[in-house]
Amino acid sequence: ATDTLDPSFIISTLWRGRELPKFPPAPLPLIVKANHGCNQFVVVRTPDDWQRALRISPRWLTSPYGRWLDEYHYGAARRDIIVEPFVGQCGQLPLDYKIYVFGGRAEMIQVHHGRGRHHRWTQWSRNWQPWSANAHDIYPPLSLEKMLDAAERLAGNRDFLRVDFYEIDGQPKFGEFCLFPGSGLDPFDPVLLDQRLGALWAAQHPRHALAPQRANAAVASSILGLPQ
Repeated sequence: ATDTLDPSFIISTLWRGRELPKFPPAPLPLIVKANHGCNQFVVVRTPDDWQRALRISPRWLTSPYGRWLDEYHYGAARRDIIVEPFVGQCGQLPLDYKIYVFGGRAEMIQVHHGRGRHHRWTQWSRNWQPWSANAHDIYPPLSLEKMLDAAERLAGNRDFLRVDFYEIDGQPKFGEFCLFPGSGLDPFDPVLLDQRLGALWAAQHPRHALAPQRANAAVASSILGLPQ
């Protein structure tokens, strides 16, 4: 990401290694997380939180991640601990905008909110039309166009890549990449959304038995009744 995006997109790395130092490397709040897995993080708001990170972070490095869902690529990732500035507001984790890019085009934004409390997510089209049964009362980020452009540049011509962002003070911040969210097992509501995303992926493989004749977002949406 650092080779493609403007530096303003990048959240600085304050420390990286395999054994956390005794004291925080920068003023609080911070976030400590593993490089090679998911949901392995500690938000450090107090010195007690840092002590908790010291206790549990070694387990992240000794435990392989992803085997239970056959996410084999995590096993090849370098196992490191990373410390970054905490970019949430009022002590809460920020909204997470996860952009699904198929064949170089951003098609869907999955918005995660309430993380660390009542975690839930909704799906939206690139034009911010609701694709979820429970999609309501969420306004598009001010930097949506910048996010979409950055996601497409980062994904290139790959069949699929999920590119994640936060928005801080109206500016996009890059989060991470994901090759197969939820190992392809996450349910969607409505179920037709699952078929719609599958059609977009299959369109990248014209010879695939399930592929429509070069389906695109407009065609798949018209078939499945989803707004653009």
